[in-house]
Amino acid sequence: MASYGARRVAGLRREEVAVLAGVNADYYTRMEQGRERNPSPQVVDALSRALRLDADARAHLFRLAGATPNDRPSGHAAERVSPALRQLMDGYANTPAFVMSRTLDLLATNALADALYAPFDPADNLARMTFLDPAGRSFYPDWDRAAQATVANLREATGFDPDHPRLRDVVRTLTEHSADFTRLWNAHTVRGKTQDAKHLLHPDVGPLTLTYQAFDVREAPGQQLVIYHAEPGSPSAQSLDLLGSLHSTRHRPDPRREARRQ
Repeated sequence: MASYGARRVAGLRREEVAVLAGVNADYYTRMEQGRERNPSPQVVDALSRALRLDADARAHLFRLAGATPNDRPSGHAAERVSPALRQLMDGYANTPAFVMSRTLDLLATNALADALYAPFDPADNLARMTFLDPAGRSFYPDWDRAAQATVANLREATGFDPDHPRLRDVVRTLTEHSADFTRLWNAHTVRGKTQDAKHLLHPDVGPLTLTYQAFDVREAPGQQLVIYHAEPGSPSAQSLDLLGSLHSTRHRPDPRREARRQ
């Protein structure tokens, strides 16, 4: 890179940033001064690389520039859940908590989530559990509503990466084995998982009315932390306590579930 004389302050000069980004120095100066109001996504991306911005700073630069990134987030979450997040979930002793991917794979569960989903074998993917597991229709008393929500959640993943192998595999399996899934999938309803009330029927403790909250895991785009809770002092809260006690006294390690705890 050419030298532009002695520096009075640390950092890159405008000319140096322009060279690294591959843009004209005058054009970069106009951008910096707010006189160039419509930079292309390619230019903003080049500047973010020249400045070595991390993901958050890059997104902020795009927002400031009024541009849309020309890349798409991955449609499938990283399979590894951070140890810190696992520790956080395990701290919710009286609350079912799990991490799932956009394709509704269960990536990590705490003990009470294991107990909650114990009727399913395996408890691996919420869509497969709803449509293909024999326990699904009894576990969800309002199965039609649960099925519609599940498909709408899964359909959202197609907006991120419709050709992702895992998404195609899940949809293909469900389409081949469930006419109900195929019908709902073809309706093209889209809805993200945020919060809602769930009415469940657990074979060990009976009816449960739970509310869930879903939180995006920023360090692992595509992962969501889902936490269920019952109204304090309600019959469902008492049933959750009982479920936890039953699970702890008769729990036998399941290699598939233990893998999600590591």
